[in-house]
This record gives sequence, C-alpha cells and structure tokens, in this order.
Amino acid sequence: MFLYYVDLALRSFRSARGLTALMVVTIAMGIGASMTTLTTFRALSGDPMPGHSADVLRVQLDVQPRATFQPGKDPDAQLPRLDAETLLREKRGARQAMMTGGVVSVEPAADAPGALKPFDTGTRYTSADFFDMFRVPFRYGHGWTAADDEAHAPVVVLSKAFNEKLFGGADSVGRSVHVEGADLRVIGVLDDWQPVPHFFDINVGQYRKLESLFVPFQTAMERHLGTEGSLTCWGDSATLKPHELNAPCSWIQYWVELDTPADRAAYRDYLSRYSAQQHAAGRFERDPNVRLRDVNEWLSSQHVVPSDVRLQVWLAFGFLAVCLVNTVGLLLAKCLRRSSEIGVRRALGAPRRQIFAQFLVEAGAVGLVGGLLGLAFAALGVYGVRHGTAYFGQFVSLDGPMLLATIALSLVASVLAGLLPAWRACQVSPASQLKSS
Repeated sequence: MFLYYVDLALRSFRSARGLTALMVVTIAMGIGASMTTLTTFRALSGDPMPGHSADVLRVQLDVQPRATFQPGKDPDAQLPRLDAETLLREKRGARQAMMTGGVVSVEPAADAPGALKPFDTGTRYTSADFFDMFRVPFRYGHGWTAADDEAHAPVVVLSKAFNEKLFGGADSVGRSVHVEGADLRVIGVLDDWQPVPHFFDINVGQYRKLESLFVPFQTAMERHLGTEGSLTCWGDSATLKPHELNAPCSWIQYWVELDTPADRAAYRDYLSRYSAQQHAAGRFERDPNVRLRDVNEWLSSQHVVPSDVRLQVWLAFGFLAVCLVNTVGLLLAKCLRRSSEIGVRRALGAPRRQIFAQFLVEAGAVGLVGGLLGLAFAALGVYGVRHGTAYFGQFVSLDGPMLLATIALSLVASVLAGLLPAWRACQVSPASQLKSS
C-alpha cells in the first residue's frame, strides 16, 4: 500500500508541478537556513574533551584585594605564579598543569622547506602533565617529564602543522628549533589535535588554531620568553616585574584532573584550607572563595559561544516555522483542488485512514526532496561561514551526523506540515463531491 501511495504522490506532483516546486523550495530554504546555523552552533558548543571533560577541572581562587570585591562575583579566572607553583608542587590531584600563552620569534634552519624567513608564532608554556591530562596524541616522540620542568630543560614539543612547516612533516625528534636566539631540542611532535573551543586558555582566543610550540613553563620563564593573554595586577606591583614569582598579578591558568566525586570534594576542601592559610598569612585579603568547574561547566560560566550565534539559531528556526506555515497553506490549497478525486476514492470504499495516510506520504515525499535541496543550501551556507569574516569559521563543517539530521528534520517538518491538510482531506464528503460532479 505504501508503494501505491508513493505512486499517487508522483502523479500528483506531475499534475501540479508549479505548486509542488514551490513547496519544495519553501521547505528547502527553511531547512538550509536552520541547518547552517545549527551546524555552526554545534561546532562552537561541542565538548572539546569527549569522555574526559567531567574529570578535568579549572581551579579558581579569590586572590585579589578586598577593595575590588563585588558580592556574587566569581573569583579571578587565573592565579598568581606563586599559588600556581605551590599547588603544582603539592600534587593533590591525579594530574595538574599550570600554563600561559606566549608568542616567540622562530628562526628556521637553512635547510627548512620553502626557504622560510624568521617569523613569530604562538606558544604554550606549561607543565609536564598537560599532555596526559588533556589526552594529547603524539605522532612522534613524547612530552617532557616533571624532572625536565624542575631542571628547566631546553626542550620543545611541536604541533603537527608546525612540524610540517619547519621540517616537511618528517620525524624531527632530536633536531633543534631556534627560538628567541637560542636552541630548543625537539622531543615530540603532536598528531592531529584541535580542541574546539580553545578551552584551556580562552584569554588568547576562544576559537583559535592550536599553538605551534609547547615549552616547559620554567624554561620559558628562565629565558624570558614573551607571554600573551590576560594579566591583572594589584597592590604595589610597580617594583616587581609581573611575571616574577612573588608579583601580585594573576595570569596563569591552572587545571587539575580528579577521578571521582570524592576526589573532587576533597580537592575543594584542600583549596579552601589553602585559601584560609593564605588569608591568615595576609596574602589573600578576602575570605576563602574557591571554584572548581569541569570543562563544560567552565565553558558555560564563561559564555564562550558567541551570543549572536545563539540568536541566529533561534531566528533560523523561526524562519523554518514560517516556511512550514506557508507549506501547510500550499498543501491545503492542493487538497481543495483534489476534492473530487478524494470523493471518488471515498465512494469506491477507501476509508478515511487511507486518505489520511496517502496525503501524509505525499507530504513526506515533498519533505524528502526539500531536504535534499535544503542540504545543498546548507552546504552553501556552511561554505559561506568557513570563508567569511567570522574568526570561528574555520572550525565549522557539515559532517555525517549533520547530513542525516538535515534529512530527518526535513521529513519530520514536512509530515507535521501535512497533518492538517491530510486531516482535512479525510473529512471530504463523498456524497457532496459526487453531486457536484
């Protein structure tokens, strides 16, 4: 019976090509707009650490002076260097990492591909657990150790893209990179890894490409490598450089990995006790006020997804609703034109449920064709986002799940739009139609 309904739908399309084409284009436009914005939103609001984001947490301590206190306000998102190094040294988590961003000048070797000239590139200064905690994949080599941190080892880990740029993608472990006038020895090269959003340091950009170089934090400080990101100082900081150990400045991001809810509660208690100790010592002017948020909680608290992207999603689905209302009107008009046909079928014994099913199949067929055309519109929309001026466009793509979601949304939307016309069709009285004909 289903194939029979499909055959009737095809005959109906051929008899009203213009009306059918208008319905298909109407649905396609709504589907294309909504799936373009939904794909963008999905790319920007995804989980950057699937399966592990609940175990990795951002540490916040209330380190600033009492004069700047605002009731209900979160403590500073970053830590002073002294506190970050203290927490790292005490090792109360399964893994922990302190870090900040930077920019350095790189002088390529004479045999580098493409006769490269010296250039600046982004770096990350961090501690040894960074790679294990964030599940960073390696193509060659490995990261450094805690002993390398303490020894200020002159080592570096390269991103895959930077290794391809500087060494043509070859195994560069053991070679040197000339950074800010001195050599760093390559001990590892990352494989494909691009967390979106750039969750571990949104101060340098919520959506940005991965840094090119990863350098031990203490090595970077010893060599006075340039830093990048937010820096907040208070009190008498004029006599100290902001990056000195005792400087009253917050500029370091601190993350910890905790395996169980009990570990999380214990670590929160540890942070509260540490804050109370620092308050008693006069370093922290405010009472203990700590935050411990996992990756997704952290991103939500920082409102990482641009508000205009959220608004565009709502507007696009509103546009889809308008398109569906128009489709309902067109289906009703088509139903009225076929009242005589429906009356004859009813008079020949077709029950109302068969008429209802016939028109639902017809609406579904319109939705399927509209979905395929809408998929093309969505692909064009995503192409426009990727090649537009938006700084996050490079991370937006129409993948397999979104392709299936586009077709599914189109079918569901068209069937919903066909409910009222199908119900009206099965209410047609055969007697009145036979008399009029």
